[in-house]
Amino acid sequence: MSLFIKSYEELTKDELYKILKERINVFVVEQNCPYPEIDGRDIDSYHIFLKDSESILAYVRVLKPGISFEEASIGRVLVNEDNRGLGLGKKIMENAIQFITNELRYNIIRISAQEYLLKFYQELGFKKVSEMYLEDGIPHVEMVFQGNNK
Repeated sequence: MSLFIKSYEELTKDELYKILKERINVFVVEQNCPYPEIDGRDIDSYHIFLKDSESILAYVRVLKPGISFEEASIGRVLVNEDNRGLGLGKKIMENAIQFITNELRYNIIRISAQEYLLKFYQELGFKKVSEMYLEDGIPHVEMVFQGNNK
């Protein structure tokens, strides 16, 4: 298993295809949520993923300030169905946080988290900053990570 951090331009066609396939499998098919998965934000994002020789095992999309929120953000967090329960979600999120704070030099990260994952994100140092709201019919909350507040 290898970790990759790539801009849109650096992704191979095969990597982009596999990433989009996993995102659609999780967020559209598995969650039974028809919405426009390809939203135009990938071009201005960094893509962090764990990959073996064949598959994308875990993935997140990192967005600079001004794309989704005023702050830097992380979205499209997923672990493919065959690799859940192995700690890959935590690993990919820790790498995303380190990349944003150490490489991009942003101290605040805002996310729109699915409400059922509140504890997962709190364990990574995120704090809930909104009431529950529906996004594509799924309960979400906004959360913020600030510096090394774990």
